[in-house]
Amino acid sequence: MFVSISHPAVPRTEATILHADLDSFYASVEQRDDPTLRGRPVLVGGGVVLAASYEAKAFGVRSPMNGREALRLCPQAVVVGPRMSAYSEASKAVFDIFRDTTPLVEGISVDEAFLDVGGLRKIAGSPSDIAEKLRKRVRDEVGLPITVGIARTKFLAKVASAVGKPDGLLLVPPETELEFLHPLPVERLWGVGAVTAKNLHEHGIRTVGQIAERNESALSSILGQASSRHLYALSWARDPRHVQVGKRRRSIGSQRAIGRRPRPPAELDAIVVGIVERLGKRLRAAHRVTRTIVLRLRFDDFTRATRSRTVFEPTARNDLILQVARGLLDDALPLIAERGCTLIGLSLSNLDDDNAIQLALPFDADSNGSLDCTIDSLRDRFGSAAVTKAVLIGRDQGMTVPMLPD
Repeated sequence: MFVSISHPAVPRTEATILHADLDSFYASVEQRDDPTLRGRPVLVGGGVVLAASYEAKAFGVRSPMNGREALRLCPQAVVVGPRMSAYSEASKAVFDIFRDTTPLVEGISVDEAFLDVGGLRKIAGSPSDIAEKLRKRVRDEVGLPITVGIARTKFLAKVASAVGKPDGLLLVPPETELEFLHPLPVERLWGVGAVTAKNLHEHGIRTVGQIAERNESALSSILGQASSRHLYALSWARDPRHVQVGKRRRSIGSQRAIGRRPRPPAELDAIVVGIVERLGKRLRAAHRVTRTIVLRLRFDDFTRATRSRTVFEPTARNDLILQVARGLLDDALPLIAERGCTLIGLSLSNLDDDNAIQLALPFDADSNGSLDCTIDSLRDRFGSAAVTKAVLIGRDQGMTVPMLPD
């Protein structure tokens, strides 16, 4: 049974939440493993920059950025291909240190997590002491730099780690929260992207403090009721969320960028097959089932569209998921022919635990998905290419990036 654990919703008075975030993760692994790259600008990825070292970021390189644009900004950069297995191993080693530090760890991605160290003072020292020991262990045992922010709330801890980068430690004491937060640009707030920031700037709002000076109704006329309530609360450092252990994804997805070249229907179908193979394996590894399959498309003009279908019986079987996905793709082919397609993705939602399945009569020969499970075990033992669909032979399936367990 998968159990989610969190503290009761009692306001926290001490800064005991850590946000630990590895610095330029992929690039740092490459510099760790190749001493000749240390101190040099490093770009991971070819056509698109997956990660840039801080030496490259100093020239304005960011991810994801077009590789040509990155090299124009930083022509002396060293470009290296991604090694996803190395990043996955490094992530697992770092998360082992997180869980050895405290049992209350909430992973956000493969290179960052929240840790609750409240109650550990008598056995492990102050939150700052714990954070410093954690940083030292990650550096000594895994060979990577990591920044840790410490605050009373998850939001402030994450902001503190961002401000404290690279390779730093920043504590925000409760009595100085607003003094720390209000001078920061609005982009530091969760939920403020390029569009929202532009909207706020047009109304003369550039800092978090300027949001706090407005009342909610004034913000609502600019951003809408839900966004204004959210950002106003954050501007006053209000964030009631606690670190949750065992929090499960509400959906599982994967996507594939395919460029602007027109693709025949057979090639699009093969891409969908490959995505279903990956998603089905993840779904079964997490002991979950799905009822809703969503097709996501991005067109040549960068607009997007989604199509979804919900099945009556929850499933983790590749053939049933693929049947629905192919139906969604077939329905979308006229739109793709008209507008082009640069990205295809699938997501599985309406998830439940696999022990919740009630088999329907009559049973078919593989009603429990034993064939998929057998193939999964073969791939785990001999590699993902050990057993594959005939339609995928010789086709580039793209990269499989490391992820946290589903």
